[in-house]
Amino acid sequence: MNYDSLRGCALFLLDMDGTLYLGDEVFDGAVDFIGALAAAGRRYIYLTNNSSRAGEDYITRLRKLGFPCGPENVFTSGMATGMYLKTRHPGEKVYAVGTPAFERELASYGAELTQNDDATVVCVGFDTTLTYEKLDRAVHFLRRGAAFIAANPDWVCPMPAGEVLPDCGSICALLTAASGAKPHYIGKPNRSMVDIISEMTGVENSAICCVGDRLYTDIAVAVNAGAVSVLVMSGETTPEDLAASATKPDYVLADVAELAKILEG
Repeated sequence: MNYDSLRGCALFLLDMDGTLYLGDEVFDGAVDFIGALAAAGRRYIYLTNNSSRAGEDYITRLRKLGFPCGPENVFTSGMATGMYLKTRHPGEKVYAVGTPAFERELASYGAELTQNDDATVVCVGFDTTLTYEKLDRAVHFLRRGAAFIAANPDWVCPMPAGEVLPDCGSICALLTAASGAKPHYIGKPNRSMVDIISEMTGVENSAICCVGDRLYTDIAVAVNAGAVSVLVMSGETTPEDLAASATKPDYVLADVAELAKILEG
């Protein structure tokens, strides 16, 4: 196989859950892969749809797991959502269905969060602190015509031993069933995630490589943005999923350790 387009990439956007680690289990060779990128002068950004943590939380978590990471190396769907609210819904009252970290992330971009009856926007993330009261309030606002914004469309968050957690997409499906409203998703596969990073870094989309384990987010965002895509089979996607999918990656590899060998070759 010809790997020229892969080796020509200057910036790698790396999914985390299912790509570099599962839970607190770091995949063999994942930390060395980051070192290989840095040694070759290639830039990297940890790009995640997981909106349950803020960007600063990921810096702490990644360093704890042994990965080099600074503020310039992290971009989350929560950060992109905060930017979206700032530009598309400035000054509006936002009812957030998310973790305290998600709320902090939105507030850091100027979002005016409210618990009162004046919300005109419902903003949903991967809420591991979800309560029935939050769902009740969100449905109340949505049925009254509030804008429905969601950080990421993922149905589940993969966990070790084949387990999963219900993710933002599943929460939104419940809210849609109860209210009739459909969300506008900000995170992958929305190409804005790549476009924003391209603008921030000065690297053209065609020289960006998206690496991840999910066809409908990690690979789809690359296809939508005109970037190079690498699917690693270390997370959610099965061979059967890949065969049945209309969305096809440029490259299919076992894991990021295999990707490191190709880039070094």
